[in-house]
Amino acid sequence: MSSPVKPLKALGQHFLNSREIAERIASSLSFNGAYHQVLEIGPGTGVLTGLLFQHPGISYYGMDVDERSVAYLEANYPELKGKIILDDFLKADLGFLGNAPFAAIGNFPYNISSQILFRVLDYYERIPEVVGMFQKEVAERIASPPGSRDYGILSVFLQAHYDIEYLFSVPPEVFIPPPKVQSGVIRLQLKEDHQLQCRPETFRRVVKTGFNQRRKTLRNSLKSIQNPDFAPLPYGDLRPEQLHFSQFVEMARIIDSWK
Repeated sequence: MSSPVKPLKALGQHFLNSREIAERIASSLSFNGAYHQVLEIGPGTGVLTGLLFQHPGISYYGMDVDERSVAYLEANYPELKGKIILDDFLKADLGFLGNAPFAAIGNFPYNISSQILFRVLDYYERIPEVVGMFQKEVAERIASPPGSRDYGILSVFLQAHYDIEYLFSVPPEVFIPPPKVQSGVIRLQLKEDHQLQCRPETFRRVVKTGFNQRRKTLRNSLKSIQNPDFAPLPYGDLRPEQLHFSQFVEMARIIDSWK
């Protein structure tokens, strides 16, 4: 079956072509009352769109960088005229959503999926829930617990604010064109206690510095941060992938106390 919008390799487009999978993704949003707006990132040919915008009590918006998709969706869903935004989520001004919270959902282009999540982190206080399809390897990395090989910088950053659940895997054949990799759907739900008990910039610095030399113990990788006038930071004998996000927060709080 052909796609009503020809997928462009340059945009990393693989359009979902399974209503069954689309229904599973759409139904993974909790609609728990924490938000009344949903932003679909990269709606493409609208296989999710038609399921989302009709949900009672929800104000739907879509955002796509491909003007062909925007034109196609506006033609097929006239009621969404003005609600399908032609823009790049990574750079867009989200002022059209006001200051109210919103959920984010989408079949995210694999080549920018990590960047999308870093952008979500910029707005985490306003995004109580995310449901997204990723390359399976990326989805597993995000949901990985401490101690696993896949656990990394993005895992720590996201798990500091969100509870993350790997929901289900998706085979290549339900896409146009089929990707060369398996896909996975995950859900992020904002923790009740989602505020870091330290300066965010210190937390990010400790995590990034630790993982930039992940084969070394933290005593060695954090030498550039350690203040020689104070006691050594804890967990020096461990490698970064062995630490829970709360332990990175603990170190950041100690560093903040030095100033």
